[in-house]
Amino acid sequence: MQIRQTQQDCQLPCVHRMAEGRVSAPPATLTRRIKLLIRRHLSPAHERVLKIQSDRLLNWIAGMQGRPTRPVILPEQVRSLKAGDLSRVRSRAEIEATLNQWHQLKGCTFMPEMAQYCGTEQRVLKPMRRFVDERDLRVKRSRGIVLLEGLYCQGTAEFGPCDRSCHFFWREEWLEKVG
Repeated sequence: MQIRQTQQDCQLPCVHRMAEGRVSAPPATLTRRIKLLIRRHLSPAHERVLKIQSDRLLNWIAGMQGRPTRPVILPEQVRSLKAGDLSRVRSRAEIEATLNQWHQLKGCTFMPEMAQYCGTEQRVLKPMRRFVDERDLRVKRSRGIVLLEGLYCQGTAEFGPCDRSCHFFWREEWLEKVG
């Protein structure tokens, strides 16, 4: 008996378009090109050094222009979110006030795709204690990061769609415990 698999049966429905070269890539902006260059040609350790040095430069420029140079850190009232806790995602303005030039707080990036959840109530799936950083294939420890139930990344505007469905990493400073 011969099994015939159609394009609709494929686990990755866009494979046939990829094979034919018909998949469109996101626009190649200067920012995207620089980020890809950094990620492809620098080790994670060198990338961190570059970020630290560029942060110093950007903070110096911001200081010369009279702008604040360090992000505003919210009060540390939410420090013990546990699995099952109900939390409210802070407003986008509150979260952005905590971010540096790289849109990060303590190394955790707030992605533009996460903004749609600002102001909503979400249940904590679990706190993150450690994770595999695929850039340098190491298990890393973390504190103050939680996963929220049902909130997955489906890709980014910058790099395009992704079928992996990774959980977003949320800093506890971006969340308020409800009740």
